[in-house]
Amino acid sequence: MRTYLKHEILLPQKVTQLPWLLIALIVVTGAIGVMMQLSAGQGLWAVYAGKHLLVFAVGLTLALILGMVDLRYWSRASYPLFGIMLALIIAVGLVGFIGKGAQRWIALGPLQLQPSEFMKFAVILALAQYYSNVSEHNLGHPRFLIPPILIVAVPAFFILRQPNLGTALIVIAIGGAMSFAAGVRLWKFAAVIGAAVAAIPVGWHFMHDYQRGRVLTFLNPERDPLGAGYHITQAKIALGSGGLIGKGFLQGTQAHLQFLPEAQTDFIFSLMGEEWGFIGAALFILIYFGMIVLIFRVSLHARSLFGRLVAVGMGFNLFMYFLINIGMVMGLLPVVGIPLPLISMGGSAMLATLLGLGAVLAVAVHSEQRV
Repeated sequence: MRTYLKHEILLPQKVTQLPWLLIALIVVTGAIGVMMQLSAGQGLWAVYAGKHLLVFAVGLTLALILGMVDLRYWSRASYPLFGIMLALIIAVGLVGFIGKGAQRWIALGPLQLQPSEFMKFAVILALAQYYSNVSEHNLGHPRFLIPPILIVAVPAFFILRQPNLGTALIVIAIGGAMSFAAGVRLWKFAAVIGAAVAAIPVGWHFMHDYQRGRVLTFLNPERDPLGAGYHITQAKIALGSGGLIGKGFLQGTQAHLQFLPEAQTDFIFSLMGEEWGFIGAALFILIYFGMIVLIFRVSLHARSLFGRLVAVGMGFNLFMYFLINIGMVMGLLPVVGIPLPLISMGGSAMLATLLGLGAVLAVAVHSEQRV
């Protein structure tokens, strides 16, 4: 009874400690996503927007509930969750089904999940748990870096086999960012980067033909404008045709006339630029940037290293998705099939993002707690 009453007393206090400005930006971003899905579905709710809104509402509710969870429970669940997600990643290669030329999904009853999306969240928690239990002195010894390297490299390997190069690179980038935030010395990053650069010819040899084609198309989009270069060419046409103020909501001709491929997923920012113009796209970037800044602010205010690293990992994860998606739409990066979180269609990506944001909310609510 005392425990029950204690939680009843603390719950209102936790609600007041939630970062409501961050939550407001998450809701605004989700609303923008619903609007863009409505446009991608030709103004029909039943095509994309209805499902997008449902998944967002469920995910946001879960995020708010998870924000009330004590950080000690998050810490204890880190390694078991990592093990479960790693098992699912491996299972994808054995019993997963193929969609759009890649074996990335697995059926769990009526649900079809893409475990690689949730794996990033599990990697963030596992790395935060490991580094929070390793002293700064021990980080100077290379043998203490073997576990975090394995935490990153093993799932990245299985994700790469699906094949899913974009997500594998994000997992590696998250590992690097969190290791830097944990205090790993810069010269060790230089050694890893040097080894990665030296391994590029080997990596090129093992890349799939379509992945090589994407790199070559990125370097020269005009080499095959009706084949490998079609996606990026149409994306840039749609983005540029919006001009300063755009053509207006539901008036994007490139998408609605089926010239722009995957308008509801990877290239939804092109649809946004076409309909909302430079001003609308710039405002969206500011909103998204503000959300990422507030996540890093949560990290700065956390007293526990575990909490700080969780927020850093989630903030960097969103930043990488944002950077890669918009960069590939603009032709600044190769096309790697990375969605725009909370905007692009995709239930697994949406839920994984909101669950991760739930962890950030928990860090904000329990910022004074030492794990």
